[in-house]
Amino acid sequence: MNIPRTSFPRVVIIGGGFAGVALAKKLSKQEVQVVLLDKNNYHTFQPLLYQVSTGGLEPDSIAYPIRKILKDFPNFYFRLANVNEIDAKENIVKTNIGDLNFDYLVVASGSETNFFGNSEIEKHSMAMKTIPQSLNLRSLILENFEDALLTSDLKERNALMNFVIVGGGPTGVELAGALAEIKKGILPKDYPDLDTRMAQIHIIQSSDCILKGMSENASKKAEDFLEKLGVNVWKNVRVTNYDGKTVTTNSDLTFEAETVVWAAGVKGATIKGLDAEEFITRGNRVLVNEYNQVKGFNHIFAIGDIACMANDEFPNGLPMMAQPAIQQGEQLGDNILEFIEDKPMKAFSYKDKGAMATIGRNKAVVDLKNFKFQGVFAWYVWMFVHLFFLIGFRNRMVVFVNWVYNYVRFDREARLIIRPFKKRHKV
Repeated sequence: MNIPRTSFPRVVIIGGGFAGVALAKKLSKQEVQVVLLDKNNYHTFQPLLYQVSTGGLEPDSIAYPIRKILKDFPNFYFRLANVNEIDAKENIVKTNIGDLNFDYLVVASGSETNFFGNSEIEKHSMAMKTIPQSLNLRSLILENFEDALLTSDLKERNALMNFVIVGGGPTGVELAGALAEIKKGILPKDYPDLDTRMAQIHIIQSSDCILKGMSENASKKAEDFLEKLGVNVWKNVRVTNYDGKTVTTNSDLTFEAETVVWAAGVKGATIKGLDAEEFITRGNRVLVNEYNQVKGFNHIFAIGDIACMANDEFPNGLPMMAQPAIQQGEQLGDNILEFIEDKPMKAFSYKDKGAMATIGRNKAVVDLKNFKFQGVFAWYVWMFVHLFFLIGFRNRMVVFVNWVYNYVRFDREARLIIRPFKKRHKV
């Protein structure tokens, strides 16, 4: 990998998500050599992926070059690589571009879509965890409307204009709201010769409420917002299969749809070498202690979505969201320095800053520790928080200008089929 030798301890970080970047920034001015490995050369702001999928933003406005984030730090090195295996005994990371020795290893590989072992659903539905997946979904949505113009089969036309979103968490709710606004304000102008009123948007949730991790008021208000936008909300319904045409459930409900988005769950993106049963727990996550050390190791750590740090408040591990990942990354930076100097480390304590979700124009729900609110003010708070956490002044300005333009013009300029996509191309 052409990483220079140094007298400083080498810390290898796998993953350039929220956790990995937070840790690298914390360490890069210290007397350690930091090597960050990722299969992409950019950091993705995942909470806004749904806006890329629905044409509200271009992908480069929610992505930022990893090298640019840490360009001023002399002991930082980035390599574009796929990590294939971790040899914990020999302290080696094996990648597609070569092997790399480490003194300390931090696994921050994040999460991936969990299809719960259903290969048919995985084959035919759409995931939305990465920028390429979001661009694929954007192309598929637009291509299906183009195909709807060409068919004289009413059943096929309706299926091409129908959307089924599986999962009522923030991703599913925000995507459903965005699609409902497209149906209402954009499709009639783009496709005046197509009765877009026939398009249906369904959101299917296996439990008795959407936004399950938020307050009851937030859940109820979000459902009201969705229904006012014309979204069909189906609760206590579980999807059992999707063959590319028909969505079947555990009830007598079926849905004919060419676009199915799977937002029903995620699992840890484990790496060979740390994927044995003694390391892995529920959700395919790596077991860690209160210092983020992987079970059985002192010098190997895991942070972010991949790490399961269970406690009384979170018996199944911390939420797989940005805030726990950022906080773990920042604190582990301090703990690694203490560990190197044989000083006691500080146990991690998660500071819950709340949760929020937007359902569309002037519609959002926000749950803070001592304050819960919904509606227009919540929508402004949601926008401010997301702009604040975006990396880079340019990205903040581009997203802000896009949001203002979309709000004033009720338009989404990025509805472009740049890279055609069809489900039959999936392998």
